[in-house]
Amino acid sequence: MFVLNGDAGDLNVSVGRAVAVPPSGRAVRPARFSENAGIVRARYDSAMTTPENARHWRLTDPFSADAAANPAVRKILRERARYEIANNTYAKGLVLTYASDTIGTGPRLQLFGAPSEKWENRLESAFGDWAEETGLVEKLTTMAQAKVGDGEAFGLLVLNPDLAGPVKFELVPVECDRVCASYEMLPSPNNVDGVIIDSVGNPVSYECMNEHPGSQNCASAAPVWDRVSARWMVHWFRKDRPEQHRGVSEISSALPLFAQLRRYTLATIAAAETAADYAAILYTDNPATQTAVKAVPFDMVDITKRTMTVLPDGWKMGQFNPEQPVTTYAEFKREVLGEIARCLQVPVNVISGDSSRHNYASGRLDHQTYHRAIRINQQSCSRAILNRVFTEWLAEYSLANGFSPGKFADVRPCWMYDGFEHVDPKKEADAQAVRLANMSTSYAAEYAKQGRDWEVEFRQIAKERELMDELGLAPADVQTSGDTEDE
Repeated sequence: MFVLNGDAGDLNVSVGRAVAVPPSGRAVRPARFSENAGIVRARYDSAMTTPENARHWRLTDPFSADAAANPAVRKILRERARYEIANNTYAKGLVLTYASDTIGTGPRLQLFGAPSEKWENRLESAFGDWAEETGLVEKLTTMAQAKVGDGEAFGLLVLNPDLAGPVKFELVPVECDRVCASYEMLPSPNNVDGVIIDSVGNPVSYECMNEHPGSQNCASAAPVWDRVSARWMVHWFRKDRPEQHRGVSEISSALPLFAQLRRYTLATIAAAETAADYAAILYTDNPATQTAVKAVPFDMVDITKRTMTVLPDGWKMGQFNPEQPVTTYAEFKREVLGEIARCLQVPVNVISGDSSRHNYASGRLDHQTYHRAIRINQQSCSRAILNRVFTEWLAEYSLANGFSPGKFADVRPCWMYDGFEHVDPKKEADAQAVRLANMSTSYAAEYAKQGRDWEVEFRQIAKERELMDELGLAPADVQTSGDTEDE
């Protein structure tokens, strides 16, 4: 807690509040907008409550981030999100696509600040072998899916003596249901549903159940909690509000739309099937005063294929008109999908898997925002998980090989993810050549966009050129064609 005491006008500052302290030492009561309780005199239309908007705003609340995302609310949201992801192909595809684009084939490590270039290559290779052995890429993909669906992803750094390499620990994803407040611990502002924080909001430890609360073992026995130090737990979630310490499903705002879209699709199919179930119907235009051959209402008659028949006197044969799907069916679904995808900044052609309505320019423009969101998510993954994992891995690697703790004190990791393929590779190559020529970029930056290490690529190019010279080969001359209009 920070406290500033002094003359009039100074502030007594503590975490989460600032109170003016007059010379008398008594706190001044904040001025109200109106002395009449319940009356708000505002200059903003949105602050006015009218009969027209009262129903819309009736569910607003003054809760803090952690109070709004209390355990009961988060439990309902993640269970509904899991249900929708498991049963809705669009929801499943959205989560898989977002996780795949974020992690891809896996982040590659590039080190800076190592004692020498030899040590950089050695450490990068050793970490890559450890990541391959422990299945780090698959675990990161699973955690990326949990972050979107459940709202948060946890991972434990646990000992695994069966690993072949010198580093004997690995990252194990943990479902967020297991991290919750224990029954023994009294309610406290420093315990946010199992996340124990210090006075400035930094996680100190986590309360983690030894079994999933929904497992059979937990249902048949009393639950047991373990206190896990924050050093051995990674917590990855999107902070939508200040002072938020638990994550909320990132597709929570789209869950009602997912449900409506599925109901609309099923209702359309049911209506079409109902109309198709009746091959034909008999009806008469005769008024009630006229007589026609008597027919039994709702009687069913089998129709034989390729036959001619005679209808009873006064009766006609017809069919139900197929009213469903209506002509706006596809357009309505596309609009709903576009609204759903906005919660993750995903363009509509990505969630629908259909770019037939896009031209080259619009497709590129729509994807720029999406790719920017993916890069931000990748940086979040690097800070929350990869940097933490590499720090512990480097400490264990140094200890296992007998190195002093300060040998790699200046080593800094950099993570390179898969690049996004350009729709027109030739245009991208031409633009890349111009950027390199006017020195507005570097080879390291251009290779990093593709998720590749420029030093590795340069060495490979040098080896290829050396072999080509040895064999008397020459690179073929590539003639560029003129620019073409975008389709």
